[in-house]
Order: sequence, then C-alpha cells, then structure tokens
Amino acid sequence: MSEATAPEFINVRTEGRVGVVTLNRPKQLNALNDQLMTELGVALKAFDADDNIGCMIVTGSEKAFAAGADIGAMATYTFADVYKGDYITRNWETIRSVRKPVIAAVSGFALGGGCELAMMCDFIIAADNARFGQPEIKLGIIPGAGGTQRLPRAVGKSKAMDLALTGRMMDATESERAGLVSRVVPLDKLMDEALGAALQICEFSLPSVMAAKECVNRAFEGGLADGVMFERRMFHALFATDDQKEGMDAFVNKRKAVFKHS
Repeated sequence: MSEATAPEFINVRTEGRVGVVTLNRPKQLNALNDQLMTELGVALKAFDADDNIGCMIVTGSEKAFAAGADIGAMATYTFADVYKGDYITRNWETIRSVRKPVIAAVSGFALGGGCELAMMCDFIIAADNARFGQPEIKLGIIPGAGGTQRLPRAVGKSKAMDLALTGRMMDATESERAGLVSRVVPLDKLMDEALGAALQICEFSLPSVMAAKECVNRAFEGGLADGVMFERRMFHALFATDDQKEGMDAFVNKRKAVFKHS
C-alpha cells in the first residue's frame, strides 16, 4: 500500500508467498473497531487477489490477539444504529469471502470479537499463553459475530454453553483439548510455527488448497450427504488441473512435485 493509503490499525507484510496481517491497537489490546475491521478486510482481499500469495496469517501482540470489540464505541449505539449500519455483517465478515487459507496465530487474550475473529480464520495456532472466551454476557449482550454458532460447532454444545453463559476464559491447553485450536506452541515459537504451516501450504497446488478449504467449510456448515457429494465433485474436478498431473507423475517417478497452481 502507498503511504497515502497505509492502514492505521494493522501492519501488513509478506514472508515469501505468505501474507501476514498484524493487528495494531496496542493501547486498546487490539480491540476491534470498525476501521480496523475494514482495514483487515481490505488487506485480506488484496492478498487473496495476489497471485504471489498462497496463504495468510492474522496475528496480534504477545499480550492480546484481540481483547474484544471496541466496547467504548459500542456503548452509545442504538438498535437503529447497528441495524441500519449492518454492524459486523458489513465488514467483519469480509474474511468469509477469502478463498485462500487464513491462519490465526493467537497469543494472549482472544476474547469476544477476538475469539470470533480467530474462529472465522481457517485454523488457529495458539501460544501457550493464549486465553479464549465469549464474555459478552457480562455486558448485557450476547456474542454477535458468530460466537454462538461457530463455537458449538468447534467445541460442542456443553462447552459453548459454559463459555457463553458464564463468560469464563479457556486457557490454551483446554482450548486444544476442546478442539478450538489445532496446536499449542511456546509463545516464542508462535510465529515460526504459523509461518512454517503457511509456507508448507504454499508449496502445494493452490487450486487443491482452495478446494480443500471449501470442502471442509461445507462440512462445518452443512449436512453430511450434501457435503460428501460436494467433496466428490471437487475431487473429480481437480483431475482437470495441470497440478494433478504433475503431482501424480512426481509420485510415480519418485521426484519432488513442482506445482504451477494451474
């Protein structure tokens, strides 16, 4: 981005074919305000459209991935404000239209909207100091960015009810055991682990990676029979790609595949 259009509340960089977005409101523990979420959506969509990028990482600071939505801003909203302004739907859900994989690298607090943002990513790698929760009940509201919907799909009804109704936090160990996060690593290894996973993904055929993401999301959000049929058709379709020919030829001839993402 040019200086004139540089975002205020995120930092953006690339590591090889990986696009990295770091939330950057340190004094507010990366509380998610409207501008930050718009900037995040713009950055992710730009990476999604960039042929040189194969995977993305969203991360925060050691102290907080994101401690929640910006309550100071929300406190004065009325029903008319949030309904007419399409609050959350308008910009938070941009991430749902990103077709390439997005990894959440979480350290510190991921609470409320922060937990919901992490769940919107394709999988979560957590530092051992990570804390997850949906404490909205303490504010007289409920989760509003998918917390009551994605959390039970990830951890089951009982655990999701526990978190949503008591407002308590889960540590990294409990979060991994419950199925919310894919792996837990030492804090000082978090970005190395996330980048390692992202760079590994980037080595594979991008059409296959995108198809796998789409199929897993279909399973997460829909029924089994339709999901299996969708998977089957995507599996069949990949036989039309050059990368399928390359990958299988490389396997048969015991050499490393060189994918061209076509």
